[in-house]
Amino acid sequence: MGAVGDGSVDDGPVTPHALLRGLLAEVAVELGPLAPEWKRAAHAVPRHRFLPDRLWTGEDLEPCDREAGPDAWLRAAYANEPAVVQVNDGRAPEAEEERWPSSSASAPDIVFRMLRLLDVEPGHRVLEIGTGTGWNAGLLAHVAGPGNVTSVEIDPGLAAKAGERLWEAGLVVDVVVGDGAEGYAGNAPYDRLEATCSVRSVPRPWLAQVRPGGVVLTPWDSPWFCYGLLRMTVDGVGSASGRFSPYSAFMVMPEHRTDLGIYQDVVRDEHRPEESATALSPWEVAGDDVDAQFALGLLLRDVWRTWHHGPDVEGVETRLWVATTDATSWAAVDWDGRSDDRFTVWQHGPRRLWDEVEATYTWWTARDRPGPERFGLTVTATSETPWLDDPGQPVSGAG
Repeated sequence: MGAVGDGSVDDGPVTPHALLRGLLAEVAVELGPLAPEWKRAAHAVPRHRFLPDRLWTGEDLEPCDREAGPDAWLRAAYANEPAVVQVNDGRAPEAEEERWPSSSASAPDIVFRMLRLLDVEPGHRVLEIGTGTGWNAGLLAHVAGPGNVTSVEIDPGLAAKAGERLWEAGLVVDVVVGDGAEGYAGNAPYDRLEATCSVRSVPRPWLAQVRPGGVVLTPWDSPWFCYGLLRMTVDGVGSASGRFSPYSAFMVMPEHRTDLGIYQDVVRDEHRPEESATALSPWEVAGDDVDAQFALGLLLRDVWRTWHHGPDVEGVETRLWVATTDATSWAAVDWDGRSDDRFTVWQHGPRRLWDEVEATYTWWTARDRPGPERFGLTVTATSETPWLDDPGQPVSGAG
């Protein structure tokens, strides 16, 4: 029997309507029943009409062309996963060059999850950061109403194509080419601001452009781990505060990327690191526990990590690298392939990064291993303060 929405014989013909019906059923399993206004929006703003003729699919981001394989393309358009619409910042990758996603239409379940959190009503003025394909802007416009949605896109080509698709769909959206971190003051104030790219710090212009009591909703990123949604209420005096929730999978705002390499930018031959040992497994802090990784990323704001499996080092099976984003301090944690309770640690620079990681992890476990939903953030003109459970309980890294 075919899976729901996969376009097999059990689902009938491969048509947008059939695939959308299957997709909405999948989304409902994840989120519960969608509100009627968003179901109507999904039918009125078909996702496939906002996607280019070439998508990039699978782990290797292989091209999927509409003309060459229309059924495969349509299934990809209505899959409950991100639709990668651009790789390598729009530059055609060379034959052997690694492909990486630079723009995508977010997975429908996270799109509708965010729209639910945003709580848009007819007549609300909405600012969207990151137009992308224009699909999310179209959904917003269908509910908020004509002329109430402004969308900012940094890529002129993407902005132009999204604007054309919105116009063809009869949706009135003001698509602006610009830096999303600056928002768009021209149509402020807004009742709602939604970012469709992850940030590591809340851009202050966003707070100035949202009315008192309005909502800012953005995916969250840290150099350690890209995860979480932040929903904040603006107070009207340049500050905002709100909680995180789990679930997120978004591109990082370009100026917030970490473009560093361990051997290229951080470690030098002349470095003489200090050696020590730890009983804390590197997989505890950089493995499959998303709650642990989120907490470490939130509290150690300028620390990133990368795995090196099979390094050309005698007696080392796997190495976890940890470094600061300014490339001044680093640590390496080595596993010899045998011991499960002793790992060799190397640390260099003015900060002892693995000591910080251990202290923060110990703090986190001592508080019953809280997930993202127990954390929040208060933002002012000059500071960003994480808190646990309540704004009156601020927390910081290294325990």
